[in-house]
Amino acid sequence: MDETVAMRIALDLGRSVLGRTSPNPPVGAVVLDASGEVVGTGATSPAGGPHAEIHALEAAGPRARGSTVLTSLEPCAHSGRTGPCTVALATAGVARVVYAVPDPTPQAGGGAKQLRHAGIAVQAGLLAADAAAGALRAWLFATHAGRPFVTWKYAATLDGRVAAADGSSRWITGAAARADVHRLRAECDAVLVGSGTALADDPQLTVRAPDETPADHQPLRVVLDRRGRVPPGARLYDDAADTLVLDEAQPAQALKQLYGRGVRSVLLEGGPTLAGAFVAAGLVDRIVGYLAPALLGAGPAALGPAGMDTIGAALRLDVEDITRVGDDICITATPRRED
Repeated sequence: MDETVAMRIALDLGRSVLGRTSPNPPVGAVVLDASGEVVGTGATSPAGGPHAEIHALEAAGPRARGSTVLTSLEPCAHSGRTGPCTVALATAGVARVVYAVPDPTPQAGGGAKQLRHAGIAVQAGLLAADAAAGALRAWLFATHAGRPFVTWKYAATLDGRVAAADGSSRWITGAAARADVHRLRAECDAVLVGSGTALADDPQLTVRAPDETPADHQPLRVVLDRRGRVPPGARLYDDAADTLVLDEAQPAQALKQLYGRGVRSVLLEGGPTLAGAFVAAGLVDRIVGYLAPALLGAGPAALGPAGMDTIGAALRLDVEDITRVGDDICITATPRRED
């Protein structure tokens, strides 16, 4: 198999475990024997479990000797809850390692150097841009920034209303868009709302299939509730998933707490006020907006006050993707910031 094709398989394997590995990165690995045949694949387990390379080597067994291992992230060189992947690769008799992006963490980096010291040939950078923009995107950002990567998700009518004037907001978008939101939740470590949304909508914030069957893995539910307004009987407090209540006054403080708990990606599903606070603080890293082909003419807008009072102060966005989702349109964009 061509190594580029094998690396794409590794990237897909990493994506398959998004939302399940933090604080470890979602990595995929593929083992090719000397003839180029795939003899082992693996993806990172939840924290405390084997890394992608270990799973791939175990699947390959004796055929790992003399093989080439392709992995989306530089193999780790440290002992944490598990041993160094570099040692496992050397012990298995791997001849060559190809990785997409280097590991930026001080404790785990340096794997390439150790591999070369063990006599293993190393190549870096294969599909690096794809890897950095894919499953590793949030983890790499969080590692550099020291806070979780934040995706703000909202659903609105074509004129930007997230609810009608009477407050009703259920089913603005169609079933396909709502199903896509569950995919977003599944790929994040935590889903965050404010007390206003919790009181108005009583959301459960779990990952569910279209038939309402709950997924086997759930993100952490987080509610910012400084005054203890959300009642104990709220759906956020059921046993479908873990829930964390934060009384932080500032978005940055809340994200700092979450990062300390191992959260590397957050899906912000709060209302306009909370979204405005995060945007104003420069703490939104990606926007996913679902626009329904409907008009209301009145009702709250998707974004509350965010410190932009003139057109010159508008936060400009770079559009990454525009996709039709059922009858609705999904726009994915990132804030355009000065470096």
